[in-house]
Amino acid sequence: MKPDPPVAAEPAPEGGRIQVEDAAGPRPFMRGILIHSLMSRGIPFEAAFAAANEIRRRFRGRVSVTRAEIAAEAKSLIGPAAFGEEHARPASGLIAVAGHGREAPFSKGILSQSLLAAAIEPDVAFEVAREIEVALLRDDVHRIDRLELRGLAYEALRTRLGATIAERYLVWRSFQDRERPLILLLGGTAGAGKTSLALEVARRLGIRRVVSTDAIRQVMRIMLSRELVPAIHASSYEAWKAIAQGADDADAVVEGFRDQAQIVSVGVRGMVERAIAENASLIVDGVSVVPGLIDLDAWRDRAEIVFLVVASLDPEVFRTRFASRARDESRRAPHHYLEHLDAILRIQDHLLELADRFHVPIVDNQQFDRSVLSILRHVIETLREKGIPAAKAPT
Repeated sequence: MKPDPPVAAEPAPEGGRIQVEDAAGPRPFMRGILIHSLMSRGIPFEAAFAAANEIRRRFRGRVSVTRAEIAAEAKSLIGPAAFGEEHARPASGLIAVAGHGREAPFSKGILSQSLLAAAIEPDVAFEVAREIEVALLRDDVHRIDRLELRGLAYEALRTRLGATIAERYLVWRSFQDRERPLILLLGGTAGAGKTSLALEVARRLGIRRVVSTDAIRQVMRIMLSRELVPAIHASSYEAWKAIAQGADDADAVVEGFRDQAQIVSVGVRGMVERAIAENASLIVDGVSVVPGLIDLDAWRDRAEIVFLVVASLDPEVFRTRFASRARDESRRAPHHYLEHLDAILRIQDHLLELADRFHVPIVDNQQFDRSVLSILRHVIETLREKGIPAAKAPT
């Protein structure tokens, strides 16, 4: 994509900077603000940039201009059909969003971020947010209540994508109004793609805390010596060697893995307890997030818990992912994982059995974007099932 040309600082006209007459008082004419205002109305950047340059040239030497004059010049350059009948607001085009006893500037970036919880693609979310911004500017809206804005977002999603997706958005917004955090647990073996999914889901839900059990285990390794707790000083698929006296069979692999996970789960519980105490949503991913090993009932009255197991049911996906990981992380050689692929698959089989036993949904991570949307849908539908309503859309 071709980068936008820089917007250079405008030279002051003779007699000082041009002032734009406005109801709130005179404001300096600023080309960058005019460009933004034109783009907010749907004008492409190149056209807005050229028009702003020409308007500045035409007004050079003037002491003051009116908004109506700027609008007239813009329409003469761009055309009434493209520009519309609304007046340009080069100095007062900001929209305030009121809520929770304060006001903040409207941001289509923030709005599009919140729309991602409906399990839609980022480019679609941005288009919807931009359409809402254009409509507000067209209707000369300078201030809007957050609930009214939520209603506009719901209607825009419903019109474009249907009621089901629009209601997901309302469920997430309704949940955010509550004083309870979301705790999302993503289990799965090495190479299943848990961490990448966790980071992307966190970005789309606006969750700032993401912790991997690998990091928890590393801290525990520093605090607990190999002699004292040997199981945590090996990879999940090699932990059996530290406790099973070299017994190389499926039971030993699973037993070593469970022994390690049992220890690391203590750190997982600590991280979750801290997040709940601070009312902060959290995503924990890792092989040590094992169904049945963590007592979820201890948190159900204080947080909304969503537990998923991420898997790759096609062994070839593991091979491809390990090779890709080696390219991105030079210290991780693919053969190290591939040599232990049988053990990794044994652990995955065990996790899938536990997921089935404890009714934990499984995400088959064959395609990254689809898996992200699948996790988002699981989260929102779980919140809905737990009684968080798709509150009636504000009108």
